[in-house]
This record gives sequence, structure tokens and C-alpha cells, in this order.
Amino acid sequence: MKTDNLIADKTFEFAISIIRLYTQLQNEKEFIISKQLMRCGTSIGANVEEAIAAQSKRDFIHKMSIASKEARETKYWLRLLDKSVVTKISVDNYLTEIGHIINIITKIVKTSQEHISK
Repeated sequence: MKTDNLIADKTFEFAISIIRLYTQLQNEKEFIISKQLMRCGTSIGANVEEAIAAQSKRDFIHKMSIASKEARETKYWLRLLDKSVVTKISVDNYLTEIGHIINIITKIVKTSQEHISK
């Protein structure tokens, strides 16, 4: 899928990877954290898509801010999974990618807020 929108592409691909991780965790009988990850990890991209179709700049900022919150929640659950002994699945790549996503979304929100202030 190529939309020429970096954050939309990144969050879509991240959602796919979260679905795969969810499946692995379910196979290992881990049901609590996996469901939390599935919800917030896939909703980042959904909120980015909503932001792309925003009705105003304020609506765009609001939707991207929600995506940011979901990304930060995803990072929390990944860190928890990493530090617990629930699974031996490495989440290092997921943590790296969610860090990139958080940085991009934060920059988008800050830049958009600056433009609205002018």
C-alpha cells in the first residue's frame, strides 16, 4: 500500500506487525496484554486516517493527538511485555518503530499547532 503519506504508511504497516504479534502472543496463551496491544496498536493508523479526512485544522490536530496517545499507550504495553516474563518474543523492533511513529506524530501536531497560532 503506497499512499505517499509517510505517517499513514508507517502506521498501517505497524498495525500489520501488531496483528502478527497478537497472533503469536495468542498462540502462547497470552490474552491480556495481547488484546491491549491489538486495540491501541491498530488504532494509531485509524486515527491518522481520520486526521487525513479532517474537516478543519483543529479537527486534524485533535485526531493526530488521539493517534499520539494511542501510540504512547502502545509503547507502554510493549515495554511491559518486554520487561515481564510473559513471553520470550522480542519486542525490540516494535519499540524502535513505535518510537519513530511517536516522534513523527509529535512533530506533526506541534507544527500544526504552530501554524494555527499564526
